[in-house]
Amino acid sequence: MAANRILFEDLVALMNKPQAAVLLINTGSPAAPEADAVREYLAEFLSDPRIIEMPQWKWQPILRGIILRKRPAESAKRYRSVWTEEGSPLITHTRRTAERLSGRLSDAPHVKVVWAMRYGKPAVADVLDELRREGIERIVVMPMFAQRAAQTTSACFDAVLDHLRAGRIYPALRFVPGYHVDEGYVEALAEHLRAHWAKAGDIRETGGHLVLSFHGIPKASVEVSGDPYEKECRETAEALAKRLGLTDADWSLAYQSRFGRDEWLRPYAIEHVEELARKGVKRVDVFCPGFAADCLETIEEINEELRGFYLAQAGEDAVFHYVPCLNASDEAVRAYERIIRRTLGDWI
Repeated sequence: MAANRILFEDLVALMNKPQAAVLLINTGSPAAPEADAVREYLAEFLSDPRIIEMPQWKWQPILRGIILRKRPAESAKRYRSVWTEEGSPLITHTRRTAERLSGRLSDAPHVKVVWAMRYGKPAVADVLDELRREGIERIVVMPMFAQRAAQTTSACFDAVLDHLRAGRIYPALRFVPGYHVDEGYVEALAEHLRAHWAKAGDIRETGGHLVLSFHGIPKASVEVSGDPYEKECRETAEALAKRLGLTDADWSLAYQSRFGRDEWLRPYAIEHVEELARKGVKRVDVFCPGFAADCLETIEEINEELRGFYLAQAGEDAVFHYVPCLNASDEAVRAYERIIRRTLGDWI
C-alpha cells in the first residue's frame, strides 16, 4: 500500500508539474533610484540598436562620453519621485499582473506565469534559464505592449531569441505580437475610463476633453522603416472612442516622452494640451492606453509635468485628471487572460 501511495503521489506531482509557461515582458527599471543604478540601466537600455537606430560607432561615444556622465544623477531624482516602498512602480505592477494571471489560470496548473524586464532585472535570460532548469519546453512570450513597435515588441522578442540562440535546443515558442484592437483589451480600456468618469464626472457632461497619450517614437521609424506603431495607436484610440460613444470633438491623440533632437510622432503631448488651453478647454483627462503599467513616463511626466504645464496655461479654474494605467486591475487581467488562453490553445 505504501508503494502504491508513493506511486500515486508521484503521478499527481507529475500531472501538476508545469509543462508550459507564459512569459510577460515589460520594458524595465533601474534597480534603485540612485545614480549608479540608473547609469547601469541606461547603459543597457540605450545601447540596444532597437532603441537608438544609429550606427554604434557613432552612438556609443555620445552615450558613454556625454549621456551616461550627465543624465543618471538627474534621472535618479525623477525616479525617486515615483519610487514606492515596494520599489519601482513598473516592476510592482508587472509582478502583480503575473501573480493575478497565475490565479486566473489555476484551472491549468501545468501552466506557469512568469515575468521579466527587457532591460534590468529580472532579466529575460535569467527567467528563461530558470524555465529550462524546470524542464519547461513550451513558452508563450507576451510583451506588455498592445501596439507593435521595433523599440518595444521586437526588442522583447530579440532578447528571447538572442539568448536561446546561444543554446543547442529551442523550446516550443508562441508569440503574442500585439493586441491593439483585441476586443477584450479595448473593453478593458473602456471599462477603466467608465470607472474613472463614474467618480470624476463624464467629460461629455462637464465640457471636458479626453487626451489619449501614447509613447512617441522617431518619425523616421514610421516613414522610412514602415513601423506599424503609429497606425496601431490610431486604431486603438478610434476603437476605444467608438466603444465609449465619443464624438471626434470629445477626444484627441498625442505622443509623449520625446528623446533627442529628431522629429518624433506628432502632436507632442505638451504642445497639444497648450493648444487645448488656448481654445478654452477647462478640463482635460489624460489616459495612456499604450502603457500596461504606470511608470516614470506616466506618473512623473504626465501626472506631474504635463499637469502643471496645462494648469499654468489654462488658468486657476481648470481641472486636470490623470487616469492611471490598467496596471493589475480586474479588467486588465481578464483581457490578458483571454489573449493568453487563445495563444496557449491546445497546450491547455
